[in-house]
Amino acid sequence: MAENRTDWAEDRTVLANERTFAGWMRTGMASVALAVGLKAVFGPFQPTWIAKSISLIFILTAILIFQSARRRACKTVARLNDHRAEPVPQHMITLLSFIFSVAAGATGIVLWLL
Repeated sequence: MAENRTDWAEDRTVLANERTFAGWMRTGMASVALAVGLKAVFGPFQPTWIAKSISLIFILTAILIFQSARRRACKTVARLNDHRAEPVPQHMITLLSFIFSVAAGATGIVLWLL
């Protein structure tokens, strides 16, 4: 019975790690949305470098969030000795955070050039 409880606890930890990773991804995307929203709200703002700089701060924050989430999620997955629940593979976590980071960076470039 104790072994079953341990297995279930590890399964819950795997799922909690994935929920936390998804939460960090949402937070990063909210930061990107703020950057885009600033461009929409302050489009004709003069001087433009101020609005662009603030947007850039949000983009950089999003990239930092994505990479931090990847690092933490991969650390947790590496420490787990799962039994029945299968965690998202570390390479998928890395791929997702890389895609989000590149997309956020591209958004920042587009916002700066507009």
